[in-house]
Amino acid sequence: MDSAYPPVGFYYKVNFISYPGKQEGNFQDVSGISVSVTPEEVREGGENQFVYKLPSPPKYSNLVLRRGMLIGSSVTDWIRKSLSTFTFKPTTVVVMLLDETAQPIYSWKFYGVYPVKLEVSGLKAKGDGEIVVETLELAYKYFEKDK
Repeated sequence: MDSAYPPVGFYYKVNFISYPGKQEGNFQDVSGISVSVTPEEVREGGENQFVYKLPSPPKYSNLVLRRGMLIGSSVTDWIRKSLSTFTFKPTTVVVMLLDETAQPIYSWKFYGVYPVKLEVSGLKAKGDGEIVVETLELAYKYFEKDK
């Protein structure tokens, strides 16, 4: 693979460090790998014409994972238990972008991950045989490029 060529975003895997399970890392959609800094405006004392823009602490988006609903999933059980009992055991999550030989070419490690939302797609009596999709929304302290 040419290292200068941009990678494709459809071949990836998600690992939950504390909740391993067969097929747990296969998600249809991963989003929320985002960090931003919003400048804070500070006026200079005694001088109303000058405003300094100083960086504020970074803000991280929630990590959103979507997949076909799995029965007996240790990750989904962790999320359900956390949300229903309000008992949170943060974990670490690794999202790996893979090459055509299933080797990681880039990965992100998310620290202090805990669930904030579990959503199941709508159920329809007269549907087109659509798969039930669960959406897992996870907050985290920060992420970094995995070494």
